[in-house]
Amino acid sequence: MISREHLIEMAKTYGTPLYIYQREKIEGQYKKLTNAFKQTPTRFFYACKALSNINVLKIIQKLGAGLDTVSINEVHLGLKAGFAPQQILFTPNCVHFSEIEQAKELGVHINIDNISILEQFGNTYGDSYPIMVRLNPHIMAGGNLKISTGHIDSKFGISIHQLRHIERIVKTTKLNVEGLHMHTGSEIKDVNVFLQGLEIMLDLATHFPNIKYLDLGSGFKVPYAPDEKATDVDLLGQKMHETLVAFKKETGKELEIWFEPGKYLVSESGYFIARVNTVKQTPATVFAGIDTGFNHLIRPMFYESYHHIINLSNPKGVERIYTVVGNLCETDTFCWDRVLNEVREGDYLMFKNAGAYGFEMASSFNSRMRPAEILFSKGKHHLIRKRETLDDLLTNQVEVL
Repeated sequence: MISREHLIEMAKTYGTPLYIYQREKIEGQYKKLTNAFKQTPTRFFYACKALSNINVLKIIQKLGAGLDTVSINEVHLGLKAGFAPQQILFTPNCVHFSEIEQAKELGVHINIDNISILEQFGNTYGDSYPIMVRLNPHIMAGGNLKISTGHIDSKFGISIHQLRHIERIVKTTKLNVEGLHMHTGSEIKDVNVFLQGLEIMLDLATHFPNIKYLDLGSGFKVPYAPDEKATDVDLLGQKMHETLVAFKKETGKELEIWFEPGKYLVSESGYFIARVNTVKQTPATVFAGIDTGFNHLIRPMFYESYHHIINLSNPKGVERIYTVVGNLCETDTFCWDRVLNEVREGDYLMFKNAGAYGFEMASSFNSRMRPAEILFSKGKHHLIRKRETLDDLLTNQVEVL
């Protein structure tokens, strides 16, 4: 475990704001998944959009997982990290057909999520290259529209009500459909959402004679607030096994199940540390102003998400109420009216669950540099990304005046 002393030491060594990832937590989360689904032929493809530092990708690859990618650049990162093409799944959305062609030339699994691209791929390659088809099951999951991707108005996937259209394209162009895919959203607490999706997929699978695997995406919940619970993956694994056994008995067919965990693997491994610049009292509230903003951690502002915050410097201080805000010339409130141990200027505040969609969604807004990233492994810390400098901000600018 990372101790408070370790966290403060790294903050002093590398400066703040700072991202830290604990290797052992990533490995532990992967072990939980493999144990939960051991009764069923299952493959896991890490959704690298959650955190794509190449050192993290190498850890995932060594665990035996595959890689779920959503851009051709993520595919290249995966190959560079040591993943074989057969270990990489490419699931883009609204990209030009040329990007699909590049993925085909690299030999990775391709997941197609709209009728136009499906038709273009079939007319170009026929049955020479196996594909997956991403479907929209019209299941509302994940709590709100920003993290739900399977509802009727989602841009993701081909509607299940367009099955006949898909079948016509497959028959006409001789497409080889080996897999079906759906992803309903994130933060799914109820295992029945996955089981409902599985039942839909199993029914649709009977329409494709070459089917080998079903991909249920991910969305496994990890606890952010202290009173939250994670998705019961053990229960899901058992229920899924029972469903697939019944399907095999009825059809004689055994299908492999794929998942694409991202947040589940890396979220809890991550810690984000910021330093308190100012404590500002107004007639309405007390602000703790820190040396970062939504340019480094956008989830609270973009998703209204909760991150537990701990005062590392004063863990036994008297509890008081603070509104934690950033240093941008923009509204960047991390939390309102949060109970924290007394916050003083110069204290280090630590945000938990910062491994997923933290650095990955960071920017240089206000010309502030992106933070350094640290890997904590076997009690030692390693710099895995340098803090940006002013030269980095100017790298691709071309002076013409």
